[in-house]
Amino acid sequence: MVARHDQTSDPELLAALLQARRGTAFFARKLNELSDAELDGDSLLPGWTRRHITAHIGYNARAIARLVEWAATGVETPMYPSTEVRDHEIGFGATLSPIALRHLFDHSAVHLNVEWRDLPEDAWHHKVRTIQGREVPATETVWMRSREVWMHAIDLDNGASFRDIPAPVLERLLRDITGAWKTRGTDKGLVLRVTDQALTVGDTTSDSPTVVSGPLAAVVEWAAGRGSSGVTATTTGPAGSNGTATSNGRVPAAPKWI
Repeated sequence: MVARHDQTSDPELLAALLQARRGTAFFARKLNELSDAELDGDSLLPGWTRRHITAHIGYNARAIARLVEWAATGVETPMYPSTEVRDHEIGFGATLSPIALRHLFDHSAVHLNVEWRDLPEDAWHHKVRTIQGREVPATETVWMRSREVWMHAIDLDNGASFRDIPAPVLERLLRDITGAWKTRGTDKGLVLRVTDQALTVGDTTSDSPTVVSGPLAAVVEWAAGRGSSGVTATTTGPAGSNGTATSNGRVPAAPKWI
């Protein structure tokens, strides 16, 4: 039997697909390391068990597959009828038996991968609409999935960390997060300094910014609201006409981004 391959030849899209597939494999590994009983344990997300995380990732694959089908056929197939339906679906999924929950993840991931693989080259540029109402090309579905699987593998609280996430994914996450802050105006007076990449983002025009510094993985972990280990905070302010005063303080909570 002849092997089937992605129909797209776009190198950037193929690289993005590879990152999403690696993220799915990483999530699968962390999930499979958990016993059935451990699925009942708490995740890193308040109010959600590991069951909720797994159900969310499974149903998310189905929802994104619907967008890919929309791009392929031109027939509008929304991710979900509403956010309420999505939330109810996750709550229901969390009650499934362990074997059914694992099958949900496995089968939905395969389905999405097939939809991506078989999408014609030109259809990748067809517009679809996210649950937030954003109109985006089908190429965006790859990042939508990549972000979910990499981050929620960590939320399973089974030993994964932001250091396990590839740098290109971390960089895109940081752009997403700081972009959301900027849109909402919650980035005022806040600067992020990535020490291992000589990268600085945020409100760089502030006279007295709070500067959160650390390696890329630690900065993204903090920005995503998952912890402050590995970052430091420094507040710099006016100190008269002769210079500035600098103080090291407690790392503040990151602004909300989702």
